[in-house]
Amino acid sequence: MAEPSETAAVAVDGLRKAFGATIAVDDVSFTIAPGTVHALLGENGAGKSTIVKLLSGLIDPDTGRLSIFGKTQRIRSPRIAHALGLQTAFQEMTLVRDLTVLDNMLMPYAPVGPTAMIRRRAAEGAIRAHLDELDFDVDLRDEIGDLDLAVQQKIEIARAIYRQPRILLLDEPTSTLAGRDVDWLGDVIARLKQAGTTVVFISHRMPEVRAFCDHLTILRNGRHISTGAVADFTDSQIIEMIIGRSIDQTFPARPQQRRTDAPEVFAVDRLAAGAKLRDASFALREGEILGVAGLQGMGQLDLFLASFGMTEIDRGGLRVDGRPVTIASPRDAIRPNIAIGLLPEDRKTEALFLKLTGKHNVSLPVIERLARGGLVETARETEAVTGVFDRVDVDHRALWTPVGSFSGGNQQKIAVAKWLFAESRILLLFDPTRGIDVGTKHELYVLMRAFAELGGSILFHSTEIPELVHLCDRVIVLYAGRIVAEIDADDLSEQTIMRAALGADTAAMDAVA
Repeated sequence: MAEPSETAAVAVDGLRKAFGATIAVDDVSFTIAPGTVHALLGENGAGKSTIVKLLSGLIDPDTGRLSIFGKTQRIRSPRIAHALGLQTAFQEMTLVRDLTVLDNMLMPYAPVGPTAMIRRRAAEGAIRAHLDELDFDVDLRDEIGDLDLAVQQKIEIARAIYRQPRILLLDEPTSTLAGRDVDWLGDVIARLKQAGTTVVFISHRMPEVRAFCDHLTILRNGRHISTGAVADFTDSQIIEMIIGRSIDQTFPARPQQRRTDAPEVFAVDRLAAGAKLRDASFALREGEILGVAGLQGMGQLDLFLASFGMTEIDRGGLRVDGRPVTIASPRDAIRPNIAIGLLPEDRKTEALFLKLTGKHNVSLPVIERLARGGLVETARETEAVTGVFDRVDVDHRALWTPVGSFSGGNQQKIAVAKWLFAESRILLLFDPTRGIDVGTKHELYVLMRAFAELGGSILFHSTEIPELVHLCDRVIVLYAGRIVAEIDADDLSEQTIMRAALGADTAAMDAVA
């Protein structure tokens, strides 16, 4: 662990990095004091992840210097970064899905004996003791691919800490975490800070920046904007520096007169599906944003996947426009007479093909609608996709550029554009603002409200409770796989949602059961 020192833990001096014509970091300079928690803030594409990759040894700077504890370093590989005491927990996780928790925790530095064989029993004991110290209970024999994203993220963090870093880089560590898991991370960061470790914390969530961080650095368009103590800035000042303009109102206003008699568009009846959804009944109305709240693992993911034909239904059924329907696969869900689109939990592995262009990602689900005689009419495809890109404010270069080249915010807008292009009437949005900067969040909020005002219907789960409070017309709350509360807009507050999400109203749960 790091020892307190007057020398900067990290000093960035005139750093520049370009990828072809795109300048990711442009003459950036700032310092990070040792033994502090330092936030790195900015919109998607501002240069934060590039700086993390430079410090992690994944890429080299074009010009400029990096100093670690007072010494200029050339960090040309992750192994060099590790030797200097830098460890990174990435947002785009580096875990191997087909290996166990134990194997992933040991990579690539498993202890070996005299015969170069892994000392597995000793390693397992050490890992178990480490996870116990972090108050993190997970079966070391589980395969990573079988675990929820939140658990995977905690493993990514725990592995970086196991290597005893002097400097820990946390790249969007809470993008998949909520509730108690965020509290868990806060406790971990506090213990690391007390031990003298320097923590670099990237996040789009201001409450966490204020709760965890001492200082902040703001980047915009690859340039350094400001560095200072977190307490010296208001939230409004930080947001304006991040996006270069003020957002007068973060959330669009709800309609003053909401229709309570709007027709039912989509409904579930006593639905049980997957491993965790036990009993859910509700109806989604035309023009409505219906929120789904719940702590991680309460059945919300099974609900969304079952509604899109990606999880087998054990009991109950679905209705569209008041009639029972069978949705056995996503192909059934996107049929014109049903017209459901799903924005899943992980855009990079579940929503998009990163090596395909934005145009091909958008048109792929309904490509047969653009074909004549078995051939795709490319001019018609380009024109139609251009129109939907204009609607979601995505640059036209997405027509010919692989989506993996875009920032997370633009990738998410392309994923939304796919379902607008398919003329979906019902959008299932599962935590759509995860890992998205404040400016793009606002754009998505406006897009959601506009979709609803045009008659579309949205089922919306978010791990950020303020989004549910300010965006939704109603919120249903899941606890232990059951709906335990339905809260109307007039009664929505963080307190009412969290009370139900924590299972505080036992009588209500018993009544549902």
